[in-house]
Amino acid sequence: MSTGPASEAFDAVLLAGGRARRFGGADKPGATVGGRALVEWVAAAASGASRLVVVGPPRGVLPDAVLVREDPPGAGPVPALRAGLAEVRAPWFALLAADLPFLRPAHLAALLDAARGRPGAVLVDEDGREQWLAGCWRADALRDALAGYPGASLRGLLGPLEPAAVALPAGARPPWYDCDTPEELARAERLAREPR
Repeated sequence: MSTGPASEAFDAVLLAGGRARRFGGADKPGATVGGRALVEWVAAAASGASRLVVVGPPRGVLPDAVLVREDPPGAGPVPALRAGLAEVRAPWFALLAADLPFLRPAHLAALLDAARGRPGAVLVDEDGREQWLAGCWRADALRDALAGYPGASLRGLLGPLEPAAVALPAGARPPWYDCDTPEELARAERLAREPR
């Protein structure tokens, strides 16, 4: 039996607010892929979490989630993280964007396992770029980092913690694929319909 993050309780914080400017201002996390809202896909990926915290407006699709709002609403990912982290009770938590339709529980398990002995772990895409909204973190490490952080950049907050970089096979449906534009959403819908 493993000892470390993968065997410990974890919570999940889904960032589901924001202004969605590139998405035309529509409710991006509520948009559907494969008949489910994007935020539902991400919640399903975090199904092993002890506590699901959704930062954003109520949508009525996740009745068991703890709903909070950043102050002011739409202020950005760092204020949203602060609001969500205030509700985290477990020693570890997943920090996830609410628009990742191909993220699965196995991906979170890989992140938690990679975080062993580190402040956290973050997915990297096929080009080696960190995906700051697809990671798992030690809650205390993030609380300490946030306490003295005046900036607005997630990279500026999380990068200095030197998380483990987790590269997973991309395949046709990479776990870091997000839906920032209507075109990306349409492509996700096409990919969801293709046979595995």
